[in-house]
Amino acid sequence: MKCILRLQEACDALNGFGEIYLKQSLASGIIPQITAVFGNSGGGLAVLTSLSDFSFMEAKNSKLFVNSPNSLLGNYKEKCDTATAGFKAKSGAVDYVGESELEVLTKIRELLSILPSNYEDDASYEECDDDLNRVLPMMAAKTGDTKAALIDISDNNYFFEIKQDFAQEMVTGFIRLNGMTVGAVANRSEILDENGKVSVKFDGTLTTDGCYKAASFVSFCDAFEIPILTLTNVNGFKATVDEEKTIAKASAKLTYTFANATVPKVNVIVGKAFGSAYITMNSKHIGADLVFALPDSQIGMMEADLAAQIMYPGAEAGVVKEKAADYAKLQSSAEAAAMRGYVDSIIEPEAVRKHVIYSFEMLFTKNESRPAKKHGSL
Repeated sequence: MKCILRLQEACDALNGFGEIYLKQSLASGIIPQITAVFGNSGGGLAVLTSLSDFSFMEAKNSKLFVNSPNSLLGNYKEKCDTATAGFKAKSGAVDYVGESELEVLTKIRELLSILPSNYEDDASYEECDDDLNRVLPMMAAKTGDTKAALIDISDNNYFFEIKQDFAQEMVTGFIRLNGMTVGAVANRSEILDENGKVSVKFDGTLTTDGCYKAASFVSFCDAFEIPILTLTNVNGFKATVDEEKTIAKASAKLTYTFANATVPKVNVIVGKAFGSAYITMNSKHIGADLVFALPDSQIGMMEADLAAQIMYPGAEAGVVKEKAADYAKLQSSAEAAAMRGYVDSIIEPEAVRKHVIYSFEMLFTKNESRPAKKHGSL
């Protein structure tokens, strides 16, 4: 689409934009909407791009902006070019950046091949030639970098990542399980390089950007009947002054989106699952259909050592250590959560693939009724 507005057209030109916005809004949730930017996309065109479900940019020549870099207070293009594909990818405004037009078009074709054509007619299945019972011998080493874990779980190691440069502590993307497209959301505490060495470390917390990234993705999956798999490894919320301004609303948005989704939802707890952040990550408490946990996962209010220090202030170090061990076993272990019904099964890392496959097969005909209403307000 090439769009040129002239000042003499005034409100007539704005009306043209408005009519497109309206049609996009009405089509949202009915058909997947994808926009590719190969040149300048400014002002109203940037809004049009962001109204799409997925947006792609070519790295060298494309520009996306509501206000041009030179019009921003205290900024100029040479200082920070806020219209570039790299800037927009890191800010979460676009989902994928390609080095060439051909690469962008190829990735769009790939995305279309794994998505349903509309919310009723699902053509996102293909024959699976991978072993459904394939064991994952390296899974235990990949629970920190859950992108690597998702690749390991998926049919033929397929993974289409969404917003890979934005909020990297939260992984979102599409995998295949027995030929079926599944949306995946996962906490990430580290990034492994090609040699399996840790290249980047995260603190294991939920952030505002991570919550919004995941919420948008889950909402899309729910609209188009795409099942959702989560890998949970979170120890709380990001604790900074800036995060405190926004994290409550962002986590509420993600909690609501998971709870509101009626598609099959499976959660695998692969590490820590502490506090309200754990609840937010597709827990049994907000509607997950099946929850699995690895044997050494920790599920509860907080770290056992900290809990013991709070409950036994002033106690000797030996006493605190003993009480922490008791607390870890009785209150924050996978076994303790399973005994309470919050975990359906404790599974070995090597067996994760076959367990999630049979789970989604079992949930294939899931049909959930909800209270009649116009729509939610969050």
